[in-house]
Amino acid sequence: MSASKRDELVQKALASFYKGGFHAIGMDRLAKETGVSKTAIYKHFRTKEDLILATLRLRDEQFRNWLRRRIEALASDPEDQLLAIFDALGEWFEEPGYRSCMFIKASSEYQDNSHPIHATAAEHKRLLAIYFADIACKTSAADPESLARQLLIIKEGAIVLAHLHDHRDVTADARALAKTAIDNALDG
Repeated sequence: MSASKRDELVQKALASFYKGGFHAIGMDRLAKETGVSKTAIYKHFRTKEDLILATLRLRDEQFRNWLRRRIEALASDPEDQLLAIFDALGEWFEEPGYRSCMFIKASSEYQDNSHPIHATAAEHKRLLAIYFADIACKTSAADPESLARQLLIIKEGAIVLAHLHDHRDVTADARALAKTAIDNALDG
């Protein structure tokens, strides 16, 4: 399988896993949904879990790049960029195919902390916290890392609740809570 075919398979598998879950999507269904035979899939990925890891790495790259671009497009001032996290999330929640967070799903389906899939999901969240802290360091926040963790908690809660409830209310509430956390961190 060529690199472009492999990349295409990973992208299609990402869409299938995001929509249907990791355990629920078996290899037969995955082959059908991707249009790639099981034999061809197994030529490039030793196990289904190896393919899942590849989809998570791709999603991590896509999501973090998208989020960074959107935040930078929405605001230039670091304080405003911290709030723009939630404006960007609101845009994501509006997408017709929105089905919560692939990393939250992965950590729920692979609950053992030492499992590579769980560890990959945790790493995605760690990298987001670092990015938020990098922005917070450009503000007058006394403890940028603490502020970043608080914003990550608000973000994660918003992602889950936007899937369960009216995403517009969730976005507004998460943004308001983030504004309070930011204001408190800057006043501290």
